Amino acid sequence: MIAQIKGKLIEKNPAYVVIDCNGVGYQLNISLHTYSSIDNNESCMLYTHFVVREDAHLLYGFKEKSERELFRQLISVSGVGSSTAMMILSSLSPDDTKAAIISGNVNTLKSVKGIGLKTAERIIIDLRDKISKSNSTEIFSVVSNNTLKEEALSALVMLGFSKLPADKVLTKIMQENPNLSVEELIKRTLKSL
Repeated sequence: MIAQIKGKLIEKNPAYVVIDCNGVGYQLNISLHTYSSIDNNESCMLYTHFVVREDAHLLYGFKEKSERELFRQLISVSGVGSSTAMMILSSLSPDDTKAAIISGNVNTLKSVKGIGLKTAERIIIDLRDKISKSNSTEIFSVVSNNTLKEEALSALVMLGFSKLPADKVLTKIMQENPNLSVEELIKRTLKSL
């Protein structure tokens, strides 16, 4: 219903912002990720998601469309409401959340307050394929030396290889040999693909 709000930033705190849009102040619930992404400039634009409940009408704001999409995917999981989804996005960055879901890392999701084993497993089961498909152009890795991996992956994609298979092979090679150069990473990945 309301896709985005652009206006003057009136109030900003870690849980919500108030944006004045032509004399009407809209309160939008935000994640810590969005909070840290918003500049303290007067002008502010956030992508929104509108939730209607029996007891409240709530607006959620996101600096990036990808975070809003992840929020929508999370609330589509049975047992995950908008408050829980915001808790996940405040505890983990969107990239870390996606990486945990794609890799099936139950412990990372369980580390979020209010997420138990069953909910974490349900999130992974329901969203792993959706997130893998919708984010095949992005890199999700928890490997410490990310720039080397990104450079190698970029080169492999330019050579015509698909991102996801190349990413998996690169991750495996970097776990086995963390001190390789970009050139060596590419050579070893080419042998494995």
